[in-house]
Amino acid sequence: MKHRTFVMATLVVIIGQAALGFPDDLSVEILEGRLKEKVTLSDLMVYATETNPSVQAAREAWKAAVEKYRVVTAYPDPQFMVTYFQEPIETRLGPQDWNITLSQMIPFPGKLSKAGDVMAVDTRIARLNADKTVRDVAVAIRESYHELLYIQTAREVAAHNAALLEELQRMGEAAYARDRTAFMDVVKAQSQTGQIRYDILLLEELEVTEKTRINGLLNRPPEASLGPVVRMSPAPMVFDLEALYPMIQTQTEEIRMADLKVEKAGFQKSLATYENLPEFRVGVFYAGIGHPDVAMPPPNAGDDAIGFQFGMSLPLWFDKNLGRNAQARAEIRRSLAEKHAAVNEISTRIRTVFFKLRNAERLITLYRNDLLPQALKALGTAETWFREGQGSFSDFVETQATVYNFQLSLARAEADYGKALANLERLTGASLTTQPTDGGAP
Repeated sequence: MKHRTFVMATLVVIIGQAALGFPDDLSVEILEGRLKEKVTLSDLMVYATETNPSVQAAREAWKAAVEKYRVVTAYPDPQFMVTYFQEPIETRLGPQDWNITLSQMIPFPGKLSKAGDVMAVDTRIARLNADKTVRDVAVAIRESYHELLYIQTAREVAAHNAALLEELQRMGEAAYARDRTAFMDVVKAQSQTGQIRYDILLLEELEVTEKTRINGLLNRPPEASLGPVVRMSPAPMVFDLEALYPMIQTQTEEIRMADLKVEKAGFQKSLATYENLPEFRVGVFYAGIGHPDVAMPPPNAGDDAIGFQFGMSLPLWFDKNLGRNAQARAEIRRSLAEKHAAVNEISTRIRTVFFKLRNAERLITLYRNDLLPQALKALGTAETWFREGQGSFSDFVETQATVYNFQLSLARAEADYGKALANLERLTGASLTTQPTDGGAP
């Protein structure tokens, strides 16, 4: 089914293992060894879902909400009170030395069930928030994965072009020695070689920074080892823009949470009605009576006293009662307004990210199918003309620089596409493509 939540589409097995732990073949220790050898997106997400502190915190918050339901729906604790009289109170049956009172508050019938309804919604919200946290961490992992893949690809491209430019530089120096090219052309080749060497150094620093970010998401030490990234190409998106907007209402955790807040506000309004009703108290009273110091005590002198109590609260402050109801109605209106605001905001962001995705897709097609093949063809022609003395060395060097820039631009567009797709799936809460596979060709 294509219209499924992003979390379920990418991490359903992992979430199911929250209480059970990893299977033997996916233990943290084994994943550590695998990540040091090579980095795959699936390993990163499995590892992060188990170890990321934000995921763990959201998961524990959900468990706490589940346990709080039992607290909210339980009767108040009974009260036990002992009174000791330093100076005994004289009664007809004798002095009263002490007494004990045991009482229980009983909420108005139906109040606890309404409080349970409110808490049940909070529990569902906490579950959705846990799913949202998993989803957000998964998106962050995917973004870092694609960025690291770009850096790795850019380094390979830069190293390859640096070697080619060094070869061009030697060719230019030989041509200059034979008066076949100008000295400035040789200098241009040298400067471009230096620029690529600088690019390589910069990319190495960026790679360390991005690996540190990934290690942070995995709750690993900042300098923990990560192997080379295994290339993964996401499948094309199978939905158009108009098909994305309806997904917001049913798939996106933020909107589903907003719906639950509206539902919760309705339950709170009902609960406010019960708050205006009396609460009851029942209890038992026991008094210890001593023997009277009189000449002719009554027949039942010294008998302890026992009594039964019943009481109720009196909700007489009508302003407070009216305030509770008005507050509950205002919460309903606020929750509805927040839902509409969230839908509008996410719809706007979907349109923006969709443009970025389509633009990256167009750039990939442009560079891969048109510009880069033409530039490579032009490079071969420029090399042939230069070797045959029909073209200048400067044209040869500039064509090589164009090829280099196009290769970097293609890698950048591929990374931008992967990051935009991850964000679009986060906004819609749905898997928008067939599931990608590790190790595929771009």
